[in-house]
Amino acid sequence: MPRSKNAVPSQRRRRKILNQAKGFFGKRNSALRTAKEAVDRAMLYAYRDRRNKKRQIRRLWITRINAAARLTGTTYSVLMNGLKKHNIELNRKILAELAVKDQSAFKKLVELAKS
Repeated sequence: MPRSKNAVPSQRRRRKILNQAKGFFGKRNSALRTAKEAVDRAMLYAYRDRRNKKRQIRRLWITRINAAARLTGTTYSVLMNGLKKHNIELNRKILAELAVKDQSAFKKLVELAKS
């Protein structure tokens, strides 16, 4: 039986890692061992930050709503409590969008929440 060296699949595995390491600095994009470590770490950061991104965006929405609410003479917590009591179910994304792009509609919501 002939000896199998597994050359093509192993070269493909190495090439895949080096392609993922394109753009990395120094040996991290050319030396296989260093590139593998760098790619593994980059993948961990990417996995973690895909989750953190959702938290950051929610924080941004809350900050925008709070800023707009303070301009109309109330606070974020009072506004959200008032909206909840009046059964107005707008999520933070939409409220932040209204606060930035349509201040008159946002003011009406604030007045409704205050009453």
